[in-house]
Amino acid sequence: MSENKHNPSNFIERIIDEHNESGRFNKVVHTRFPPEPNGYLHIGHAKAICISFGIAQKYGGKTNLRFDDTNPVTEDTEFVEAIQKDVKWLGFDWEDRLFFASDYFDQFYENALKLIREGKAYVDHSSAETMDVEKRAGKNSVYRERSVEENLDWFEKMKSGELADGTCVLRAKIDMNADNWILRDPVLYRIKKATHHRTGDDWCIYPMYDFAHGYSDSIEGITHSLCSLEFEVHRPLYDWLIDAVEIHHPQQIEFSRLNVNYTITSKRKLKELIAIGAVNGWDDPRMPTLSGMRRRGYTPASIRNFIEKAGTSRREQIIDLSMLEYCVREDLNASTARVMAVLDPLKVVLTNYPEDQTEIMTAINNPGDESMGTREMPFSRELFIERGDFMEDPPKKFFRLGPGRMVRLKNGYIIQCDDFVKDEGTGEITELHCTYFPESRSGADTSGLKVKGTIHWVSCKDALDAEVRIYDRLFTDENPTGHKEIDYKEFINPDSLKVITAKVEPSLGNAEIGTQVQFMRKGYYCVDLDSTPDHLVFNLTATLRDSYAKKNK
Repeated sequence: MSENKHNPSNFIERIIDEHNESGRFNKVVHTRFPPEPNGYLHIGHAKAICISFGIAQKYGGKTNLRFDDTNPVTEDTEFVEAIQKDVKWLGFDWEDRLFFASDYFDQFYENALKLIREGKAYVDHSSAETMDVEKRAGKNSVYRERSVEENLDWFEKMKSGELADGTCVLRAKIDMNADNWILRDPVLYRIKKATHHRTGDDWCIYPMYDFAHGYSDSIEGITHSLCSLEFEVHRPLYDWLIDAVEIHHPQQIEFSRLNVNYTITSKRKLKELIAIGAVNGWDDPRMPTLSGMRRRGYTPASIRNFIEKAGTSRREQIIDLSMLEYCVREDLNASTARVMAVLDPLKVVLTNYPEDQTEIMTAINNPGDESMGTREMPFSRELFIERGDFMEDPPKKFFRLGPGRMVRLKNGYIIQCDDFVKDEGTGEITELHCTYFPESRSGADTSGLKVKGTIHWVSCKDALDAEVRIYDRLFTDENPTGHKEIDYKEFINPDSLKVITAKVEPSLGNAEIGTQVQFMRKGYYCVDLDSTPDHLVFNLTATLRDSYAKKNK
C-alpha cells in the first residue's frame, strides 16, 4: 500500500492511493472548487468545498478556487465576492490560486479552431428546436459536412460580432447515435452579445460550460477533478474534448450530492423564492445558503462536522436536517455564554422586597468552561418571567410557579406565588404577586425549603427590549420538489418566521453583530445584521432540543 494510506471507507482516497502507488501524476494531488458565479453557495456546495480542499490537505496538495464564468447573462461580481467570503468562512483558503475560466478565453478559442481544422467541429445554423428533434432521432444536421474552410469562416463571423444572437452555434462532431445523448454533437460555442463581468465586451461568443470546464482543469494542471454524480454522464465528453486537442488529462471522480430533507438547493428555485418574496434575499436565515446559515448563527465547525457525518460515497442519500441542527447545537453548547431572555413576559412583583433596592447577582457564563468567566445581573422588586412558567391550576408534575408554589430564580432567590392579577376583559393573567425568601440567595443553605424547579428572569427596570426572530423550516414537506403534480411552492411554510418582542438582560446591550449566545432554557440565538444599539435583533439559531421531531411525532 501507499505511504499515503488514509480512510479506507473513503473511495476517493482509495483511488488516489492507487494513483500514488502507480506514480500517476507524479504523486501530486491538485484539486479545484469550480463554482459558477450565478448565485450564492448552499449547503450542497459545502460538501464539494470540504471534499476538494480536504482531500488536497490530507495529501499535502493544493486546491484552486476557479470561477467557471462562461455565461455573462447570469453572472455577477456580487456572486464572485459572496462565494469567496463563504469559502473562507467555512475554513478554507486558496491562497494565491484564484482563477477564472474567463482567464482562458483565448486558449478556448484556439482549441475550438483546432477542432474545426481537424474536422471535429462545425458551425450549425439549425434552430434549437431542430437540433433537439435531430438528436432524439439520431439524425445528422444538414450542416454537419460543411468544409473546414466554411466552418472557419462562419466561426470568425460569430467571433467578430457580424451575427445576431441565436444565428448559429459551434458543435462538436462526435456521434449522433451515441447511447450517451451528451455525445450527440453537443454545442460548444454560442453567440451572446452581453457584457461579461470581467472581460466586458471583448467577446460576443462564449464557450458552453461543458466545453470550458474540462479544458480549465487541464490548463491548471488539476490532477483530480472531484465533482458530484450528476457530472458522471458528462465525463465522456470532457475526455473526448481533452483527447481531441491532446492536452493534460485530469482524472474525474464523482461522489453523491448532499441532499437534505425539507430543503431545496436549486439555484433557479432559490432565485424564485427571492423573487416572489417568500424570503428576504440570499442571506435570509431560512435559506440553505452558507450566507443564510452564517446569518442565522450556524458555525463553520458545525457545518464541516455535518459534512463529515454525512460521509463521502457514490450512493445517493437524503440526510435528515435534524443531523445538521444537532451538529450546530453540539458546537454552540461548548462555545456560547448562557444569558437570560424572556420571550413571553409575565410581570412578577416581589411584595416583600424593598421598592428602591437593586442587587447585583453573579452569573456563570458557561458551566462547562470556566475560562468564559462570570457576569453581573441586576435584581430588583419587579421582574419578568416566562408566561409558561406559571399555571393557575398546575398538574402535580409541574415544577414551576402556581398558587402557593415555590421556585428558584436562577442565580437569585427562592420565591413563592401568593396571588395573581387577571385582565377582567380577556381573563389573561397580567401580574404575579410573590414573596421572596431573603435567606435563600443562590449558594445559601435552603434545605428547609422544598423547591424542585428553577426558572430564568430579568429585572423589569433594567431589561432591554429586543426583536427576536423565531425561524422554523421553510418547507412543510420533506421533499418539496418530489411531487410531479404539485408545485414546490405549495409547501412553503407560512409560519417559517415569527417576530416577537422579548425582554433581555442588560449585558446584551453592547453585543456585536454575529455574537452567539444561549438564551437559557430557550435555545441558541445570534445578533442579526439588522441589530443596532437602539434596536437589538436576535435570530433563533437552534432550539435546545429537536423540537421539530417532537412536534411531528
